Amino acid sequence: MVGGALQIAGLLIGGIGMIGTFAVTGMPQWRVSAFIENNIIVFETIWEGLWMHCIRQANIRMQCKVYDSVLALSSDLQASRGLMCAGSVLSFLAFMVAIFGMRCTRCAQSPWQAKGYIILMAGLLFILSGAVELIPVCWVANTIISDFYNPVVNVAQKRELGEALYLGWVAAFCLITAGAIFCCFCCCCEKTRSYGHSAPTHYPTHSQRLHRKTESSYSKSQYI
Repeated sequence: MVGGALQIAGLLIGGIGMIGTFAVTGMPQWRVSAFIENNIIVFETIWEGLWMHCIRQANIRMQCKVYDSVLALSSDLQASRGLMCAGSVLSFLAFMVAIFGMRCTRCAQSPWQAKGYIILMAGLLFILSGAVELIPVCWVANTIISDFYNPVVNVAQKRELGEALYLGWVAAFCLITAGAIFCCFCCCCEKTRSYGHSAPTHYPTHSQRLHRKTESSYSKSQYI
């Protein structure tokens, strides 16, 4: 009962992380224009994402344009595009493996031991996808912060952390948490099975001791 609830919780958390990873990959709010010093044009906001950049004017109209070439992106965004695609594929694969290996999934040809290995594989894939997602999110955040405090960088080119980065941290945390839940569940079940398969020591009951005592007394009376 507890194991089933733990698996469902891990699957839900992993599903949230997977959906968040898809959203972060497509969102344009990775780098947002900063309103500092002379750059006080607050009615126009610039968003830069992995696939497009957008200009939002006074919360009324927004224009987005897909990048003409990958070379138009900075080096951190170029690497982030590939890593986020890899993280999305890994999170989806981990989610499907977790569904297939869950204890409540009825599959007559899959013994429980095989399902335990499948759950462990799903947990490792969740952790790997979360780690892969953390790399581009932290990389882009570090670049934004470095450029923000760099006096050499032009004020118009300085950016702030966008909503996609915060959502990426939350999604990566959910993926790693789901992977830890599945891995811990598999380890606990492995210990339970090994304990159950160990041969227990049988001690004679009170009635068995009395029966043996009666037999020994009877055998002694025969010799006398």
